[in-house]
Amino acid sequence: MKVDQMQQAQHQYESSAASQPITYPQQGAPATYPQQGTAAPYPQQSGSSLYPSLGEYMGLNLTPEFLEQNMPVVAHNMQIATTPSPSQSMIAPITGQGNKGLVRAEIKGGVRELVACKDGDGKIGLRLRHINSGLFVALVQNNLPAALAGLRFGDQILQINGQNVAGWNTDKAHEFLKKANPDRITFAIRDRPFERTITMQKDSAGYIGFVFKDGKIKSIVKDSSAARNGVLTDHHLIEVGGQNVVGLKDDKISEIIDAGGRSITITLMPSFLYEHIVKCMGNSIVKKLMDHSIPDV
Repeated sequence: MKVDQMQQAQHQYESSAASQPITYPQQGAPATYPQQGTAAPYPQQSGSSLYPSLGEYMGLNLTPEFLEQNMPVVAHNMQIATTPSPSQSMIAPITGQGNKGLVRAEIKGGVRELVACKDGDGKIGLRLRHINSGLFVALVQNNLPAALAGLRFGDQILQINGQNVAGWNTDKAHEFLKKANPDRITFAIRDRPFERTITMQKDSAGYIGFVFKDGKIKSIVKDSSAARNGVLTDHHLIEVGGQNVVGLKDDKISEIIDAGGRSITITLMPSFLYEHIVKCMGNSIVKKLMDHSIPDV
């Protein structure tokens, strides 16, 4: 997809979002974060001409004030990176480039183009949901074309086959996909905001240094690889080694970590944002049908 098409998708989304009334849930006291040393800064989420403004996401108005109240560690890291050096403003490639799962997990910091098709039964394996002015991926079904293409839970759809989808409801989107050419369906995708991919090394006992419950990081071991690499509490595990772990039980996530070798790459998202996404999407189908594979393609 050409750059001007990406920019068109961005501008269409921003114009639509600006015209829509936004309602906000009542927020409790702001989350508190323990001092973990110097955390790796979040990727710059604005300032790139190819990255849509994060002023609105699933009904949340992501202003600096809102971030300070509800995701203070995000606000702190973005403030540090306000005037980054050239090296700080780039998102470094992750390790293990030969691993297809890790290649899938890499965060590019921009709008992605993905190409999918339909299987022999005419299925894509994708469920979308309209929330406020946006269209989002609610479910990627196991071993179907959407999973093979790399679509991910929480991604925002900006275009399908060159058509801007801002303002489309769920039924219209699914009907459009139903009628689409089965051999080639292109998507312009906006990455999930504030996710980070971190690579750590296990110690001699096989530990990386954090404790989690229900996918949420609860504590960090002092001077561990997790602490040194900027893992923070009140964040949810989204992927491990490029494998989607949303909806998996903790023992299954632990098995994936244990089997992952000495180097472990995880993708994290602030828990406040993760819990909002799951609430908007609905939790029942996530646990039953969500893709957790790494296609070997």
